[in-house]
Amino acid sequence: MLTTTLSFENIHAHGELFGNYFRQRKQSFISLKRWALPEALGMEYDQYDTPASRWVVVHDEFGRVLAGNRLTPTTARCGLYSYMIRDAQRGLIDSIPFDLLYDEAPVSDHIWESSRLFVSHDVPAGIRRKVHAILIAEIGKTSRRLGAATCLTLLAATWPRWAPRVHVDMTAMGPVMEIDGEDCQVVSMDFSRQLN
Repeated sequence: MLTTTLSFENIHAHGELFGNYFRQRKQSFISLKRWALPEALGMEYDQYDTPASRWVVVHDEFGRVLAGNRLTPTTARCGLYSYMIRDAQRGLIDSIPFDLLYDEAPVSDHIWESSRLFVSHDVPAGIRRKVHAILIAEIGKTSRRLGAATCLTLLAATWPRWAPRVHVDMTAMGPVMEIDGEDCQVVSMDFSRQLN
């Protein structure tokens, strides 16, 4: 298994990996979860896929995407949009409740947002945990490289069960809420102890 962090600066060096990542997002979020998201050319995307973001990808040597995640700085701005969690709190995203955080959404050079995390549905059950752990570890490495001490993420409220397995300190930043029939919660992933 390989990991690559894609950016608009390096996508030319990775062949079809960038497109494969967005095609796998379509498979994961539109085809399987039936989320109403934008798509074009068989790829899922949204307003947060900008040059400010990075995309962490776990893949094989042939470019087959096993897992992925998007990182966006909380300082990002694109028109009226900033980052997904903050924009939901500001009432700009209908599908996510505005009261998803206990406090005001942070804006800081040292905090990034982690979103669109997935493990491909065709990853065998026997290696899913390993793929997930590799993805989380690479999110941590990339975040630290970008100067982030923490990442905010909206994920399934089952995170307390698996957080110790991936060796990341996580803290609830908002209440558990139902989104698309799934209990979800905003969580802070703390990478500050690994910044050295």
